[in-house]
Amino acid sequence: MSHPELNPILHNQAPVPLLVIISGPSGVGKDTVLMRMREFGMPFHFVVTTTSRGQRPGEVEGFDYNFISKDEFETMIANNDLLEHAVVYGEYKGIPKSQVRDALASGKDVILRIDVQGAATMRKLVPDAVLIFIVPPSSAELANRLRLRRTESAEGLERRMALAEEEMGRVDEFDYVVMNPESRPDEAASMIQAIIRAEKSRIRPRRIKL
Repeated sequence: MSHPELNPILHNQAPVPLLVIISGPSGVGKDTVLMRMREFGMPFHFVVTTTSRGQRPGEVEGFDYNFISKDEFETMIANNDLLEHAVVYGEYKGIPKSQVRDALASGKDVILRIDVQGAATMRKLVPDAVLIFIVPPSSAELANRLRLRRTESAEGLERRMALAEEEMGRVDEFDYVVMNPESRPDEAASMIQAIIRAEKSRIRPRRIKL
């Protein structure tokens, strides 16, 4: 008897592609961990988030974010071109639908880096997505990382830390939690890769529907 809902590997077929959500509080090192995963050479498609905020020193257009104006972003909203979007610190951030659909159709796993609010939205939209929450070893270390950015005023830093504490309280909304120690992003990247490999071996795989 055939069981098409079982892992395709059992039928000598290609594994079903995954949609993996990487989230966590601001300053936890999501970008650094994802960069290490890219450098490991795993065959994932990393979706580039579109944002209306200004480009920071060192950020690369089309790699870190797609930077557009607020007017352009609002046009994308009106045209229903975004899978998910939100206002974060007064600026728009969102995920273009076309990137995700095209990558999944090609058979590639898709990785999204989004904030905690966006991850909650994605859980509702795509229940079979894999949600991974990255955490710092301590609140003190997170505060230090944010200070070292030198992009926030004292008041701005206080607001970010308050939001981070609130976001940390939502960890139970995720499937997995991964610690990202300072200066050791390889550990977190390797853990995420191990999670993805394990998900590929599920008897009944997740089915992504957009």
